[in-house]
Amino acid sequence: MDLTRRDATRLLAATALTSSLGAQASPGTSGRAGATTRAPDVAVIGAGAFGAWTAHALRAAGASVCLVDAYGAANSRASSGGESRIIRSSYGAQAIYSRMARDSLAHWRELERRSGARLYEPTGVLAIAPDGDDYLDLSARTLATLGIRHERLDAAETMRRYPQFHLADSESALYEPDSGALYARRAIQELVRLLVADGMSYRQEAIAPPAGGGRQADVRTRAGERLVAGHYVYACGPWLPKLFAALLGGRIRVDRAEVYFLGVPAGDSRYLPSRMPTWLDEYAPGGAYGFASLEGRGVKVAVDARVEPMDPDDGDRTVTAPYLADLRRFLRHRFPGLAEAPIVETRVCQYEMATGENYILDAHPDYDNVWIAGGGSGHGYKNAPMVGGYVADLIDKRGPAEDAFRLRPGTG
Repeated sequence: MDLTRRDATRLLAATALTSSLGAQASPGTSGRAGATTRAPDVAVIGAGAFGAWTAHALRAAGASVCLVDAYGAANSRASSGGESRIIRSSYGAQAIYSRMARDSLAHWRELERRSGARLYEPTGVLAIAPDGDDYLDLSARTLATLGIRHERLDAAETMRRYPQFHLADSESALYEPDSGALYARRAIQELVRLLVADGMSYRQEAIAPPAGGGRQADVRTRAGERLVAGHYVYACGPWLPKLFAALLGGRIRVDRAEVYFLGVPAGDSRYLPSRMPTWLDEYAPGGAYGFASLEGRGVKVAVDARVEPMDPDDGDRTVTAPYLADLRRFLRHRFPGLAEAPIVETRVCQYEMATGENYILDAHPDYDNVWIAGGGSGHGYKNAPMVGGYVADLIDKRGPAEDAFRLRPGTG
């Protein structure tokens, strides 16, 4: 069999990674019930989008991995849970995220092929903003530079194509035909299933913060059992500021969000994903976003007009009157045909918002074998495949460190 240059590069990377990680893992450790097993090269703590794709990248490079989650992969408390997430490349002038989204889509589609499950709806994505907001212009320039297909639409053309939407004359849109919607919970659970089938260890355990006075962390479960590995990646989403209060308490906040599913009129096909694009909207204070009626669940709408704290463990996940009032106000402007639509489902989740809304992908300053992967800020899910590869490269010290992702920007 001929070995291509790409194959050779991957083989060399896998050899380097397993050599550098394996040298730091103990040859024999105490596991569950006192059984003696070889310690994994890396323990990834958190089986959401960042954690699962980091485990995938490490496994692809040849490392042994233990993936751990307190509540289960993409559970109902997790930021990677829920039904759907947008994947789009419009990020204003932030080309780094546009590239990550473009490249991540290929990985999501490959996961769909490997799993045999429906994970992606190619609905296209429509971004709406008022005139005078430079977001659409900057996004269009970035997409053009990266060769990503897009169209600028005025209000009249947007409503001609998509009569479900109402735009004022002072609003316009940017359309990405090659973007769409990901089935969030299902995709992560399928990824974890494939990783376990490939030999990855997976445990449901609550993990404590790292401890110890030296540069090598001592990591244990909440029950006191040691979790031994060469490296530890804490990819715990909204739990990160609880686990690392001193380090991340001022860098990450956890915001409450309410999501509503609206029942569409009987027999009305305008709200099917084949006819209605996924969308994001700068009209409402804080913005809004939503989806067509995926799998018949109703049109999903979230209006982020409020900033309220949320505890991912104990927060109340029932919807409230103020959020509902925000929703109805927004619907009357943007979707008058749904202004009085019945609510058929609701969901309360949280956004893990980092300072500047940049991801935090960096080494822990106190330990040589602990890494942080978080700060998804409501937009991290789509880019998780590229985040996972980035973190795997950081651990092996092969990848360049992006200043935007550092715990302390401008250092190192």
